[in-house]
Amino acid sequence: MKETLGFLIFDVARLMRRAYQQKQNNSCLTLAQARALLYVAKGEGVRQVDLAEALEVKPITLARLLDELEKNGLVERRRDPQDRRAHQVYLTSAAQPHLASIKKVIEVIRNEALSDLTEEQIENLLFSLEKMRASLLSDEL
Repeated sequence: MKETLGFLIFDVARLMRRAYQQKQNNSCLTLAQARALLYVAKGEGVRQVDLAEALEVKPITLARLLDELEKNGLVERRRDPQDRRAHQVYLTSAAQPHLASIKKVIEVIRNEALSDLTEEQIENLLFSLEKMRASLLSDEL
């Protein structure tokens, strides 16, 4: 029986998450915390509500996750100057070594996952996935 596209994508993502957890088992960060740090690094000053949406978690779940990151000195929350009810999230300098470690592990896993593919196959795969994402995002609008 041939695997469906959705199952394959989900399974590859699951296996990559598992590989990350195995390789970072001595880290003080959970996978959810590492993901949050990466998203904040992509756009510092991200509003908590937007970060929760990007991570696909409930705002209360994100608040607890950020509480831990803040307690460990890795992020800080600041009031949004445009909306006093909202908070924005910023990295602290203490987050940089953690981000470097996260990125290093991600690179190792990426290389392992793509090791049997040619450069052309990798480019085609990434191009196809980006097109699929764009199509699905345009359906949301």
